[in-house]
Amino acid sequence: MKFSVAVSLLVSAVAEAHYTFPSIGNSADWQYVRTTVNFQSNGPVTSVNSEEMRCYERNPGSGAPGIMNVTAGSGISYNAKSSISHPGPMAFYIAKVPAGQTAATWDGKGKVWSKIYQDKPTLGGSMTWPSQGARSVTVTIPRCLQNGDYLLRAEHIGLHSAQSAGGAQYYISCAQISVNGGSGTYSPKNLVSFPGAYPATDPGVMINIYYPIPKSYRAPGPDPETC
Repeated sequence: MKFSVAVSLLVSAVAEAHYTFPSIGNSADWQYVRTTVNFQSNGPVTSVNSEEMRCYERNPGSGAPGIMNVTAGSGISYNAKSSISHPGPMAFYIAKVPAGQTAATWDGKGKVWSKIYQDKPTLGGSMTWPSQGARSVTVTIPRCLQNGDYLLRAEHIGLHSAQSAGGAQYYISCAQISVNGGSGTYSPKNLVSFPGAYPATDPGVMINIYYPIPKSYRAPGPDPETC
């Protein structure tokens, strides 16, 4: 009995250390964000070769109930639950939904994702991350986007156990948005696919962040695009 209770407490503690990205703006959980596999466990994706690297969907093909209308050039808060508890980089990618589909039906496959946001650590006596401990991170939707439906992908990488390949933890979800007011001149230079954007041995995801403390850091994937 005592052993069973101890195991239950350990599982609970592990779940609390992990997190999800279930909402954008002031919306309800999973209203505009596709329900992820970890909606109860909070556990991460651990293989960069997994199809779950795209949107970590619990039920691929089902989509979220709604599509949020957003204005190009405005900021959207992408919310973590309960908070981003691990050290590591935060990034956002966006992908234009092709004609004939909507943000609720498209699967996001192929080299269609461009990075629009990437944070960086502060280096010195330790590596500190601007997103660690945050309950939400705000991303600006590029003012030069074409109008229409998009998938907005949040990706936080936990690097606390990333000393060897496969040790990094990926916390991912995709929001469904419809952009208006864009200039239509967006022309990304580097489109990537998920999986496929970077390998498990990329120095941005296979790294000891504690000792020796890195003197430099480059996040995995392409550089963020600009208008």
